[in-house]
Amino acid sequence: MSDQIERQIPLYNQESVWDYPRPPRVAPTAKRVRVIFNGVTIVDTTRAVRVLETSHPPSYYIPPEDIRMEYFSSTARHTFCEFKGAASYWTLKVEGKVAENVAWSYPTPATGYETIKDHLAFYPGRMDACFVDDEQVQPQEGDFYGGWITSEIVGPFKGAPGTWGW
Repeated sequence: MSDQIERQIPLYNQESVWDYPRPPRVAPTAKRVRVIFNGVTIVDTTRAVRVLETSHPPSYYIPPEDIRMEYFSSTARHTFCEFKGAASYWTLKVEGKVAENVAWSYPTPATGYETIKDHLAFYPGRMDACFVDDEQVQPQEGDFYGGWITSEIVGPFKGAPGTWGW
């Protein structure tokens, strides 16, 4: 992290993304996670898994059984994560409204990340709203990472202009 960037000090009920490991850690959560798109709740689960990586707010991975998969179709987009492996992307269409490449998954994750196999993670900025328990999530800045920012997470966060080198 640059010497010009000041790390926020977490309070007793907060986590700092600078305490998250690299390579990332997979951590189950029993918190209620909801995703809403075009007025329809497409996710409502207490079985999400968080991926925690240095400088990033958590990404929440949802088991497909807890997603309204009838609204999703796979796309041709693929990316590669040095830790998790090859990611596939999903387009969401609900009652005529479409969001392309709005979610991603790892059909064959790398060793150590088997827990997130076939789970979908969502870009919260492309949804109407995402919630952890009853708190609406703030999206991570930028258009590449899909972290979910809540009041329990402090940064600064990678993703904004000028942070790629962190």
